[in-house]
Amino acid sequence: MFIETETTPNPATLKFLPGRQVMVAGTREFIDEEQAEASPLAAALFSLGDVTGVFFGRDFISVTAGHGAGWSDLKPQVVAMLLDHFISEAPLFAAGTAAGISVPAEEDFPGDREEDADIIDQIKDLIETRIRPAVANDGGDVAYRGFRDGVVFLQMQGACSGCPSSSATLKNGIESLIKYYVPEVTEVRAA
Repeated sequence: MFIETETTPNPATLKFLPGRQVMVAGTREFIDEEQAEASPLAAALFSLGDVTGVFFGRDFISVTAGHGAGWSDLKPQVVAMLLDHFISEAPLFAAGTAAGISVPAEEDFPGDREEDADIIDQIKDLIETRIRPAVANDGGDVAYRGFRDGVVFLQMQGACSGCPSSSATLKNGIESLIKYYVPEVTEVRAA
């Protein structure tokens, strides 16, 4: 087995590609050791000490190094852990915890109004078909968090969360695209 790595726009995050499926559906982000307890792999990565974030995508894992940590030392350790995990075919999540780790359904946002349903459907379709695949190439994801009075609220995840260029991506890339296809949208903001 060979694990490829790719840089991301976030210099603190590397994208690891094991050449096989990581998540069957959705994504999962871990931002601390407590959250990582739901996944033996995420917990092992956090145990390295220099890891401050782990993100599981469909076919990749993004790992964020803490301030001052060097990838020259950390990368071989991460690759070794990933190899051990995938070769042993260990479960990605601890038994009995899978139900509690799913990403909230995008329909569960109290700010959404019934009269905006068609606009919201258009926004979600754009996120799913155009935005999410592009953001996944950079080792992250974007989640819909609401629409109110012309403003779309999105949450950047994985390598995109905390990336120095994420605000530019959100404003220049994502906002421009959504406004072009959905004229009712006046602005996109980070949630």
